[in-house]
Amino acid sequence: MINRIGSAVVRPVAGFSRGFGYPLKAIKLFRRHPGLLKYLAIPFLINLLVFSLTVYFGLDLFQGLLDTYAPSTEVWYGIILYYLAWTVAVLLTTVVVFFSFTVVGNLIASPFNELLSERTEIYVSGPLAEERFTLGRFWSEAAYAIGVEVKKIAVFTAFMLALFGINFIPGFGPLVYAVFAPLLTLFFLVVEYMAFVLMRKHMTFAQQRRYIFRHPVLMSGFACGIFCLLAIPFIQFFCIPLAVIGATLLWCDFPAEEGHQ
Repeated sequence: MINRIGSAVVRPVAGFSRGFGYPLKAIKLFRRHPGLLKYLAIPFLINLLVFSLTVYFGLDLFQGLLDTYAPSTEVWYGIILYYLAWTVAVLLTTVVVFFSFTVVGNLIASPFNELLSERTEIYVSGPLAEERFTLGRFWSEAAYAIGVEVKKIAVFTAFMLALFGINFIPGFGPLVYAVFAPLLTLFFLVVEYMAFVLMRKHMTFAQQRRYIFRHPVLMSGFACGIFCLLAIPFIQFFCIPLAVIGATLLWCDFPAEEGHQ
């Protein structure tokens, strides 16, 4: 199957690798347009602050989980329970830090990320016909943007809790969780970062979802690229702006059809 949007053609195998590379294309864009770096400074500082706070409180959570559920003991089964609880604490702390950083960092830095997305599109495609970004326009639309963000988080949390419950069903439960939890996480990452450019295009959440589902392989690669950046120590500080620029570059290559249908 070949997806064709305008003059762009994406084959399934190549589409994944192309989507994976969009966050990295942001680095090349900075080299060609150094003026874009000034729009990176504030998001970087916000991301650094948010990540430092999430790691700090995440370590407190980790230590608290260990003290509560993994008390030290010399009994052999106690040692096994200790390392089991230690593993659970690591996984839970990692999940909390990962999603707190992603969600809170995006929410706080959203006006600057929107500006970064707009400037990226101007560098790539030229002056925009749409209304230019201003802080005044941002604040007037802030309630709507926060409402959308809260809905996304609520839906994602509900699905993750449902999958977590299914995980305890003997037999097929762990398999369902192992398959759908990563897929849901990747979908969340795509929705989170594509929103900065898609909301500037005045697309509703339903229209955004249809646009994403029209390019499943491309979007899957893009999400995996973001996930890998988030997993690399110290690169997390740059991940959000790189992902925002990558999403904008993806849109420039694959704009929605007229009417966003």
